[in-house]
Amino acid sequence: MVRRAVPLSERATQEAARLSVELEAKLLARLVQEWRGINYAYFKSALRLPVVRLSDPPAPLAHWSAPLRSLEISRTLVLEYDWGDVLETLKREVVLQFIDERLCVDERRHGPTFRRICARLAISTRSTGKPRPGPAANPRDPSSRAVSRIHKLLALAQSPNRHEAEAAAATARRLMLKLNIANMTDTEPRARSEHEHYGFRRLGRPCGPLREHDRRLAKILNDYFFVESAWLPVYLPRAGKRGSVLEICGLEANLLIAEHVHAFASQTARRLWSEYARPSAHPSERLSFLAGVMQGFEAKLEAQDQRLQAQGLVWVPAPELGVYFRRRNPTLQYVQPGDARHNYAFEQGSKAGRQIVLSRPIASGGSPTARPPALEAAGS
Repeated sequence: MVRRAVPLSERATQEAARLSVELEAKLLARLVQEWRGINYAYFKSALRLPVVRLSDPPAPLAHWSAPLRSLEISRTLVLEYDWGDVLETLKREVVLQFIDERLCVDERRHGPTFRRICARLAISTRSTGKPRPGPAANPRDPSSRAVSRIHKLLALAQSPNRHEAEAAAATARRLMLKLNIANMTDTEPRARSEHEHYGFRRLGRPCGPLREHDRRLAKILNDYFFVESAWLPVYLPRAGKRGSVLEICGLEANLLIAEHVHAFASQTARRLWSEYARPSAHPSERLSFLAGVMQGFEAKLEAQDQRLQAQGLVWVPAPELGVYFRRRNPTLQYVQPGDARHNYAFEQGSKAGRQIVLSRPIASGGSPTARPPALEAAGS
């Protein structure tokens, strides 16, 4: 038997095809795992596993078929959207499966039963890729006006005059607090039972192992910017690896501000490290310095809050937010903070963090100052 020699180029193509098959198999296994997690967390394992398959355009991004007992997920969805969007879409399809197989309700695909269950489980009914409405789109909304004013104050906080910058940042923080105290005491009727005024947002890019500076920044958002946050496991289909992404829950106005603060603190920490770092610096020094920056920034915010509390401005977290957060994260696990060495680099980072003046993140092309690189994946 004569064997044909396979050219190197053809072998490389075959190897790429084999890897693609492997990644697709891992992807399907991950989707099945996610389905099992949703079934367990939201429906107490009341559903039977359907046939899970991948589909190609022009098929919809996801489709539950009751007659076939199949759940089709588009390759476009898993390869071109964030994994958080994949999960949210998958949750909606599992809700439809639950309605068909357990409730036996015959109604249009996204009918009142579907909307009621999604509201109870804090699952978004907005189609994946659909633009998110923001309060800034409604100039008559007091929250929209307040957010607009806060952003203007944070722009003023970029002033080279330290006194003016600090005054603008302090005024912005005071306005944030007053806005949330007003929301807490608002007696205007709202559909609070369904938590329609709460939402969620995912911040940054998926990252690998969580580091102390990541956890500290999430804690800062929790403690000082009126949101609840959790690190959610995600999957990177093209790499066949797992990661994490930060998701925050809260009022839309607070989500906008917290997203702003996350970008600002991430950029600022990286810029401070680039100014501090020596060519011979060990990678562990970077982690320690970044953790120190977040610790110093947190200490400064705490001091500001103490002054505001002395003025009688005290905010108590709304219980509805906690309920919404737990419904979105029914199997949440808590992790212990701290993995950076609290050494000299940490202390220098802490000093730098205490000097941070909260302002706007530097936009690409929006400032004559060179743009610092965005904070990369955790531990990168």
